[in-house]
Amino acid sequence: MLKQKLRRQLRVYKYVVYKETLVDFKDHFWSFVGAFIGIGIIAYLQSLHLPQLENLFLIGSFGASSVLIYGAVYSPLAQPRNLVAGHLISAIVGVTVAKVFPDIICLTAPTAVALSIVAMQVARCLHPPGGATALIAVSGGTKIAEMGYMYVLSPVLSGALILLVIALIFNNITKDRHYPVKHSRLRKSRRLQLKRRFVNL
Repeated sequence: MLKQKLRRQLRVYKYVVYKETLVDFKDHFWSFVGAFIGIGIIAYLQSLHLPQLENLFLIGSFGASSVLIYGAVYSPLAQPRNLVAGHLISAIVGVTVAKVFPDIICLTAPTAVALSIVAMQVARCLHPPGGATALIAVSGGTKIAEMGYMYVLSPVLSGALILLVIALIFNNITKDRHYPVKHSRLRKSRRLQLKRRFVNL
């Protein structure tokens, strides 16, 4: 009996994981368009103001954010509050750590990431790329260090807002994609889907 229950549970987990990875062509298309335009605008603004070798606006965490807000629209971690506040808080933490702690990377790097995670959890705006934003603040080289708290405003806040505006436009063009998502409705729909899947197994 126990073995049957375990096998059934394993089948359910496999099915749920499989279904969660299924994305139709329209989703592929709009994910591509949103990410391309969002990152493209940030790159264009950088080309207007900075030499090509100084990739200050194109911080790596924006690429990770794009995966969430364009490719995983319904994830709680991809919602506007998480995107903007997560990056903002993490940037403040990262710059503060860089200013307060000695310039020892094996100390500042883990401190910035760990504190940014806790700060996002406390503020209820957990956004995984925020950890990278904090890490970049302490390991991004002299250009980032020289910016100080300006790093918080640009590239972090300005870039996050650009990504958000593009997400609000392209994630709502079709009736099949909605952004942002009301989590109470999302949780209810997920529970119903799981119940149906259990019945069908």
